[in-house]
Amino acid sequence: MDDGPGRERLRFTVLGPVRAWRGATPLAAGSPQQRALLAALLLRGGRTATAPELVDALWGDEPPHAALAALRTYASRLRKALGDDAATLVSESGGYAIRPVDGRPLDLDHDHAEQYAAEAEKARAAGDRSRARELLDKALALWDGEPLAGLAGPYADTQRTRLDEWRLSLLETRLELDLEVGCHAEAVSELTALTAAHPLRERLRELLMLALYRSGRQAEALAVYTDTRQLLDEELGVAPCASLSELQQRILRADPDLDAPVVVNFGTDSTGSVVVRPQQLPATVADFTGRAAFVSELGEQLATAEGSVMAVSALTGIGGVGKTTLAVHVAHAAREHFPDGQLYVDLQGAGHNPSQPVAVLGAFLRALGTPDASIPDGLEERSALYRSTLAGRRVLALLDNARDASQIRPLLPGMEGCAALITSRARMNDLAGAHLIDLDVMSPEEALSLFTRIVGEERVTSERQAAMAVVGACGFLPLAIRIAASRLAARRTWTVSILASKLADERRRLDELRAGDLAVKATFELGYGQLEPPQARAFRLLGLADGPDISLAAAAALLDLDTDATEDLVESLVDASLLESAAPGRYRFHDLVRLYARACAERDEHPPSERDTALSRLLDFYLDTATQVYALERPGDRRVDHVATPQHQRGLKFQDSTVALEWLFSEARCLLACAQQSDGPAHLRRAVDLLLVTRDLSESGADALQYAQANTLLLEAAREAEDQLAEARAHTALAAAHTLAGRLDQAEEHAKSAMLLGLASGDPFSTSNAPNERGIIAGSQQRHADAEAYLDQALAAFRADHNKQSEASALCNLSRVHLNSGRVESAIALAVDGIAIYRESGATRRLPNGMYALAMAYTRAGRLTDATEQLSEALAMFQANRQRFWVAMTHFRLAEVSIADNRAADAANRAEQALTALRGVGGEWWRANILTLLGRALNDIGHTRRARVCWQEALSVYEGLGSPEGREVQALLTPVSFA
Repeated sequence: MDDGPGRERLRFTVLGPVRAWRGATPLAAGSPQQRALLAALLLRGGRTATAPELVDALWGDEPPHAALAALRTYASRLRKALGDDAATLVSESGGYAIRPVDGRPLDLDHDHAEQYAAEAEKARAAGDRSRARELLDKALALWDGEPLAGLAGPYADTQRTRLDEWRLSLLETRLELDLEVGCHAEAVSELTALTAAHPLRERLRELLMLALYRSGRQAEALAVYTDTRQLLDEELGVAPCASLSELQQRILRADPDLDAPVVVNFGTDSTGSVVVRPQQLPATVADFTGRAAFVSELGEQLATAEGSVMAVSALTGIGGVGKTTLAVHVAHAAREHFPDGQLYVDLQGAGHNPSQPVAVLGAFLRALGTPDASIPDGLEERSALYRSTLAGRRVLALLDNARDASQIRPLLPGMEGCAALITSRARMNDLAGAHLIDLDVMSPEEALSLFTRIVGEERVTSERQAAMAVVGACGFLPLAIRIAASRLAARRTWTVSILASKLADERRRLDELRAGDLAVKATFELGYGQLEPPQARAFRLLGLADGPDISLAAAAALLDLDTDATEDLVESLVDASLLESAAPGRYRFHDLVRLYARACAERDEHPPSERDTALSRLLDFYLDTATQVYALERPGDRRVDHVATPQHQRGLKFQDSTVALEWLFSEARCLLACAQQSDGPAHLRRAVDLLLVTRDLSESGADALQYAQANTLLLEAAREAEDQLAEARAHTALAAAHTLAGRLDQAEEHAKSAMLLGLASGDPFSTSNAPNERGIIAGSQQRHADAEAYLDQALAAFRADHNKQSEASALCNLSRVHLNSGRVESAIALAVDGIAIYRESGATRRLPNGMYALAMAYTRAGRLTDATEQLSEALAMFQANRQRFWVAMTHFRLAEVSIADNRAADAANRAEQALTALRGVGGEWWRANILTLLGRALNDIGHTRRARVCWQEALSVYEGLGSPEGREVQALLTPVSFA
C-alpha cells in the first residue's frame, strides 16, 4: 500500500518488539523511551494523548526535571523517522497522535489481531468452528515474543500484562474449539506445556482434563485435578474453582455429555446458518420406478426419528431385487428429516469377507471429523465414541448389504433423532425394535415401466408383448431388467423381440429366478450372456483379483492388453452394470457379481491355466512397479537385485519419487491382497518379494496390520511348499514388522528362523538382513554383546554383497549399540559414516534414520543443540515420507533432548506428540517407553500424580511383556510419596 505517489504505507508492530516499516524497509524507532512513546500513541487508536498523560506513561510518579522537553525531542525524532511528508505523527491540543493521512486505519499488528478475534467470535457463534479456529490461529501468529519487548515505564508494564492475558485468552478459546472439533489427542501436548508455563491458570487445567478424558486417558485426567488441588492449596490456600470440581465429578461418573459432537464439514441451510452435514449417500437413479407403497411406508418410519426414538428399518430380499436402489431413493427423499448428515457403507455381507464393524466405525468416525489419533482401537470403544459423537444430532445411517444383525448392532446410531436404514439378504428377526420389510420382485406393471423408461417408449409400445416376455424372463428382478434394458438400449439395430428370443434360448426359467440364490445367478447370467467374447473374457478375469478395486493399469496387466483397449472393455462392462466405476481410472465389482465372474472363469475360461496366468501377470505388475518405487526411494540398496524377476508383465515407470510413493500407498490394499492370494508354489517367491519391497507400508500405520497378515499367510504357504528361501524371507519381513510393533520376543523368533533358513537356502538377502534384524532386537532388549555380534555379521554380509544402503543402516544400528554400552565417541563416528554413505548414494528416504542415530549419540555426548538440529531435520523427512512410526519415535527422542536440557515442559509436549503419532502403528512396548519419559517430564513440572498414572500404565505393559524396563519404572514409583 502507498501513502501517496511514490510512498509506501507505514506499518507497525507492538505484539513483540515495537517496530516500524515503510513497505519492507525498517525505520529507526530510536531509544527504548522513544519506542515507549511510539507504543503509547499506537495503542490509543488514533486518539490524542496529552503531554501529561504521556509523561505519566513513560516515567510514572517520578518524571525527570526536563520531562516535557524530552517528550518533545522524542516526538520530533519520531516524526522525522516516520516521514514528515506523510504527517503521520501530529501535534494538537498540547498533545500528540498518530494518524495516517489517507484516513484509513493504522496498519498495526494489534489492530489486525483484534479484527481476527472479532471475526472468529462471529464464526463461532454461527457454528463455523473451522473458520473460527483459522482466524484465531492468524491472530495468535501475530505475536512475536514478549509484547512491547524491552520497554520500561508504567504504561508499557500495564499494556504488556494486558496483551499477555489477551493472548492466553485467545489461546484458550482456540483450544476450546480444538476440543469441540475432536482434536483431543493433539490438544493434550499443547495443554500440557501451557499448564506447566501457567500452573495457576485453572481454565487451562480444565481443558487439559477434558482433552485427556476424551482421549481415553481418564486416570490421567483425574490426576490433573488432584495435582491442581494440591498446588492451589499450597500456593494460594484456595480450593479449585467450581467448574473444575464439577468436571472432576462428571469424569468420575463418565457423563456422556462430556463427549461433545464432532464437527466434520460445513454447509449452510436455507437461513444461512452453518451446519454439520456429512453427505455420503450414493446418487439415486434417475429412472427409479414403482415401489410407491414401500417408499411411503419407509418414509413414514424414518420420519418418526424426529421424535424421541431412533428409527431402524431393515429391507430384506434376494440379490438383485432392488433393495439398495429403493433404500438410496428413500434416504434421499428423507434427507430433510436428517439435516446433520447421512452416512453410507456397503457392508459386503453377501461375500466371503464381510466388512468388520470395527473398520466401518473407524470410517464413520473419520467422516464425522474425528482425527485418526482420537479413534480408539477396540470395537466397543469405537461404538461408544460413535454414539457419543451423534448425541444431539439428527443423522441417517444407510447400512447397505448387511450380513446379519450382529454385524450391524455396533453401527446403529442409538440416539434419538437418528435413524438407520438397513438392506440385507437375511431377514433381521433378531434385531430388536427394527421395522422389517420383505421386498419382493416388482409387479409386472412396475417391471414393464422400468424397462420402458430405460429403453424408450417408442421401441416398447409397438412390441408390448415381447417386452412383457423380456421382463418375465428376468423374473421381474430390477437388476436383471436394468441389465437387459441397457443391452437393448445400446444396440439400436435390435428389436425387443430379438432380445426376448435370446433370453428364451438361455434356459433361464421363472422358477430358477425365484429359487433363492439362483435368482441372482440367473440375473447376472443374463448380462454375461449378452457380452461379446472380449468383454466376457475381461469380466471373467477381472473377477479373479481379490483387491477391493482395481486400477486401469493393473487391469491392463491382468488382461494382457494396452490401457486403451482395457479402458474400452471395462467401460463397456460399466455400461452393462456388471462393473462399477469406483473413481476415475478405478473399477470394482459388486461382491455378488465378483463371485459370479469367478464361477464363469472356472466354467468358461479355456485353457483353465489362463486363470493362473492372469493372476501371475497381475502379481508381476505389482512386483515390478513396487520394486521400482523401492529403488527410486533407496538408490544403491541391493534388495531390488535379489527379488524375483517378473515372468510375464512389467510395471509402471516413475521419474518422481513423490508420485511413486503416492502410487504405493494408494495401491496398498490391492497389492497386499494380490500377495495374499498368490500363495501357490508358482507365485510364492514373487509374492514374498512383493512384501519385501513394500516394507514402507508397515511403517505407515494405516496398512501395518494387513501387511503383517499377508506375511503370516505366505509364511505358512512357504512351510507347506517346503520352500526354504521363501520361508526365510517371510520370516525376515515378519521380524521387522514385529520389531516395529514392539513384540521383540516374536521378532527374535522370526529373525532366528530367517538366519537358519537363509543359510540353508543360500539366500544372500536373508543371511544379511536377518542378522541385522537380530542386532536391532538384541539392542532393544539391552543384550549389547549379542547385538554387536549380529550387526558385525550383518555389516560383513552387506559389504560382501556391495549393498551400500544396508551397510549404512547396519553402521547406524551399530552406533546405537556402542552408545548403549557407553562408547559415545565411536557411536558418533559410526553414525557419521552411515550418513555419509546415505548422502553419497542419494538415499533420501533412509537418510533421516541415520540422522536419528547420530542425534541419539549427540544427546548422550551433551551436544544438545546438534541433536535437536538432526532430529528436527529428520522429523520433516519422516513426515514427508509418511513414516508415522519414525515420526513418533523422533518426537520421543526430541523429548529426551529436552529432558537432558532441563526443559521439562517441552519434553512433555514432545512426548504427547509421540503418543499421538504412535496410535495405530507401533506396539505397547514403544508406547510404554514414551509414557515412562512423559512421566519424568510431568513429575519435573509438578504434575506428580499424573506422572504416577503414566508410570503405572508403563509398568503394567512392561510386566506383561516381561521387559527389564519394568524394574526401572518400579524404581521411579517407589520413592514418590503423595499426600
